[in-house]
Amino acid sequence: MNCNEVASLIAAYADGEVDRLRGHSLAKHLAGCAGCAAKRQAILDLRSRLRAEVPYYSAPAALRNRVLQSAAAAGASRQTQRPSASERWRWLLGGALSGCAATVLAWVVGTSVLDWRAGEDLATEAVGAHVRATLGNHLIEVASSDQHTVKPWLSARLDYSPPVPDFASDGFALSGGRRDYLGGHPVAVLVYRYHQHIIDVFVRPQQSVTATPALRTIRGFNIARATGSAMDWVAVSDVSPDVLSSFAERLARNQSPASDARTQ
Repeated sequence: MNCNEVASLIAAYADGEVDRLRGHSLAKHLAGCAGCAAKRQAILDLRSRLRAEVPYYSAPAALRNRVLQSAAAAGASRQTQRPSASERWRWLLGGALSGCAATVLAWVVGTSVLDWRAGEDLATEAVGAHVRATLGNHLIEVASSDQHTVKPWLSARLDYSPPVPDFASDGFALSGGRRDYLGGHPVAVLVYRYHQHIIDVFVRPQQSVTATPALRTIRGFNIARATGSAMDWVAVSDVSPDVLSSFAERLARNQSPASDARTQ
């Protein structure tokens, strides 16, 4: 197996969901490839964090008490008298409505948790990819300051064509790009330099749900997110949060950043 083949299976392998033959091939590759082994370890570390940190939502005590009281009252009523047909229908309808309300509540809470987790995964993955590329001296696969060179190179290796804005006149110099992975899917990464800082910008087609904060910090790196031009933009850097957030927003709107951005 090569690294591209492993990348599409490494998440399933970390979860123990590949057959023995593929598992043997993956294990053999990981034993000799530090980069892929690091990706597998990052997935295992992320899974451990999620199990330890994702909140567990319990039903409020007041709701539990109401349910118990309703059940007790219904039991007492059945013991004292047999309900009429109309009463049975009323109880049935009330139970159905309560069940629908509970289902809707569970869906809303569950969706919120899944959205939060998806956003957490994305931000953590982006930071991990940025660190691996930096330490592995693999930040740039196509080195060029010309957007008309970087864009065709990425488009030829992806199933979409990412925008490649050029903001060199405002201090954000395009250095090139590479193909990386988020959520097990290949994505475009644009590499910019701002003074002495490197900014990785992950660009992928806009997803249906985004529930994480637009700006946050993980492992000492700032992550800024924005949506625009039918794309999700995730910028990772050690540049100051205000500069990174403004840059991500303007990338999404394809507007040139303010020329008076503060020097870092």
